[in-house]
Amino acid sequence: MDALVPFAAREPKTRLATVLEPDERVEFARTMLRDVCSAIDATDASPTVLSTDPIDSEWPVVVDDRPLTAAVNDRLDPPVAVVMADLALATPDALSRLFGAEGEVVIAPGLGGGTNALVVREPDFHTDYHGASVADHRRIASEVGVEATAVDSFRLAVDIDEPEDLAELLLHGSGESVEWLRSAGFELSTPDGRVTVRRQAR
Repeated sequence: MDALVPFAAREPKTRLATVLEPDERVEFARTMLRDVCSAIDATDASPTVLSTDPIDSEWPVVVDDRPLTAAVNDRLDPPVAVVMADLALATPDALSRLFGAEGEVVIAPGLGGGTNALVVREPDFHTDYHGASVADHRRIASEVGVEATAVDSFRLAVDIDEPEDLAELLLHGSGESVEWLRSAGFELSTPDGRVTVRRQAR
């Protein structure tokens, strides 16, 4: 199965701007992309990076600077998977469970209502990544006559988007992205009993 990995190469991870400088965000985003592609590569699927700009990668790269929905839909040739590039907690086991799940449309929901990963086997299905996309994708599946299957996976539900997400990565991650954060001085902190991160002075 082909697996598209959309990647915003231009000014990535803007919501991490309070904790990372622009060049750090680029480096961190590309490190997470490598972790995701490596995890996919360890399954029966083959990753292709769908990037907004040319990038160096050991995996095939297709450049498309259109909005996410249009770029993905133009390449939605079933059977195909779509896996977001910031799922740094993803493991080959979690992805294999997604790829192997039965159903014409299989969804791995994100914690905030997004769609973190998809498997599409129905040729009439299309994506819509605006707003609460997981609800939209269930609706679109119903409109084309199939029922979307949900895969309940913590490792696929957590996308690394906000500063608080870095704590989840430090707690549960095991790839290059974790090592990058640690080398950048990030560590877990528990003020008032709540787990968060802090950055050591460098």
